[in-house]
Amino acid sequence: MADLIVETSAGKVRGTTIQDIATFKGIPYGGPTGGSNRFRPPTKPEPWTGVRDALSYGPACPQPPEGMKRLRAIIGEAGREEESEDCLFLNVWTPAVADGRKRPVLFWCHGGGFTMGSGSAAFYRGTNLARRGDVVVVTVNHRLGPFGYLYLADLLGEDYAESGNVGMLDLIAALEWVRDNIEAFGGDQGNVTIFGESGGGAKVCVLMAMPTAAGLFHRAIVQSGPALRVATREKASERADRLLRALGISRANREQLHEISTQRIVEANDAVNPNALAPWGPVVDGHLLPQHPFDPQAPALAARVPLIIGTNKDEATLFLLGDPQSGSLDEDGLRTRVQALLKDGQASERLLAAYARAYPDRGPAERYAALLSDAMMRINSIRLAERKAAQGGAPVYMYLFTWETPILDGRLRSCHALEIPFVFDNLEPARRFLGATEGLQPGLAELAASMSGAWLAFARTGRPSAPGLPDWPPYTPERRATMIFDLHCRLEDDPGGELRRAWEGLPVRGMSE
Repeated sequence: MADLIVETSAGKVRGTTIQDIATFKGIPYGGPTGGSNRFRPPTKPEPWTGVRDALSYGPACPQPPEGMKRLRAIIGEAGREEESEDCLFLNVWTPAVADGRKRPVLFWCHGGGFTMGSGSAAFYRGTNLARRGDVVVVTVNHRLGPFGYLYLADLLGEDYAESGNVGMLDLIAALEWVRDNIEAFGGDQGNVTIFGESGGGAKVCVLMAMPTAAGLFHRAIVQSGPALRVATREKASERADRLLRALGISRANREQLHEISTQRIVEANDAVNPNALAPWGPVVDGHLLPQHPFDPQAPALAARVPLIIGTNKDEATLFLLGDPQSGSLDEDGLRTRVQALLKDGQASERLLAAYARAYPDRGPAERYAALLSDAMMRINSIRLAERKAAQGGAPVYMYLFTWETPILDGRLRSCHALEIPFVFDNLEPARRFLGATEGLQPGLAELAASMSGAWLAFARTGRPSAPGLPDWPPYTPERRATMIFDLHCRLEDDPGGELRRAWEGLPVRGMSE
């Protein structure tokens, strides 16, 4: 390993070379966010003198203590990360610094809804992706949950006009840091691809609709995170009011909101919001976010931004691990759950019949997982792609990841987040998740090469391609071309078309509303 020193706009940072890739961790891209800066837009990082070590990850935003516990256990990541309200740090992996090259930049938005996660998970290490594609990879931490999305303008006054979207403003600040500094790390500020999975994919959708983000990125990838709509001001005010009541905060004593401890906010949030993934997220405030990201149409701001979007075949199985009763559903139980999901008896019967035809050999529990997977991710991803294609601007490309992990006796199938190690070409740290503790299954390395290769080609040229992949044409309502990523990658037109048609006209609520 060798030390590397790069000068940024705030001061010099020292990184190191790991496996021939220059690595910088925990670089500040913003200033402190506690105290008087709490719920305010991010500030510039405080300059420093000398050389600052960028050798370890910065802290994650405080988050629900049980939030990522199940996923961490499944994938084999031990322990919780350091957490701090001051969490505006990013990480950079690059083949070389100060060599005069301008490499494509891939800017990763982490998952965990808008309430959990960080940019320093083992799956997200950029070493292999940077090496395979000769690109620069950036991952980022930002404010989450109430620290990032507590909309206070209608409750405490216009002094808090931006409070409901400061988590998104953090990401924009990080993109501005990339614009101002990435050339020194061997990157091209004029070729930035934003990509993310789950909540990270939803963040990509929101960035595409934010005027202040326009021009900071040039391509986009949404993995299992379609955000057609986010919260309205009314909804955002309701969720903020619940937390303020728990904290004993009103207009009369609003200054105390900047004095109470971080831990007290975390505890109050846990008390009023037992679902770790809910309810926080961006708000259509009419200013920072003028419209819902992709409803009723795609944002005109991003008409020239090409997009890849897709999902995994069995998204819901990971979430259903926390719902043991779902595994023993009978037909009546399935019907009850679908009716509760749709709140429309006639539509429920239509969907039940469609899934029975599509999966004649599956029982009620498996059909419920398939239906919920589509309701959570697939249908809104298709609707988003349709609206993007309707703009007649830059193309949109659709994929479906179908490889199944054998862990937990095969119950997870092709679950949520399973594609991430393949996108990052990070199979080694994902061995447990892939059921490969005794060795990788034949074909997995090739699948990782195909998927990461397609993402890298898209970042470089705007067209996804990779050796061994068939030609991947844009998604259109006429053909609905979809790349299937599996041990044998192939192109299919309108996979699951009967189920897609069964969902037509039915509302599907997204994770961010």
